[in-house]
Amino acid sequence: MQYMLIMRSDDAAIEASKDMPFEQIIEAMGKYNESMMQAGVLVGGEGLSDPSEGFVVDFSHETPLVTDGPYGETKELFNGFWILEVASKEEAAEWAKRCPLGPGAKLEVRRITGVDDFPADNEWIEKEAGWREEQAARAAEQG
Repeated sequence: MQYMLIMRSDDAAIEASKDMPFEQIIEAMGKYNESMMQAGVLVGGEGLSDPSEGFVVDFSHETPLVTDGPYGETKELFNGFWILEVASKEEAAEWAKRCPLGPGAKLEVRRITGVDDFPADNEWIEKEAGWREEQAARAAEQG
């Protein structure tokens, strides 16, 4: 099973992180990532740039509205993610609890759906399976 760990921080957590040396933050995250790689559970993950570089597309209007960051209220800002391949929800929770985050930070953990979660005879599910095979073949050619 694959799970996504979604890192979220509130304003207080972001301010607190400014008091920590950047090298200390990078080292803690590096050790966490390394432990997941060594255990063979890390599929991927990335941090995200400052929200001032992002934008939101709001579909509440007749025509989608694009709004540049930074966002109005940052109760919980999405800062990065990891994708893990683990045997169970409980194992995903154990890895999440080891993340070196402090007060004001949270990890939302969600199972990533797979092709088996949808009707196999659906035209779009069949197309998706074909697209994934094509992507894997391209990646193998490039890699």
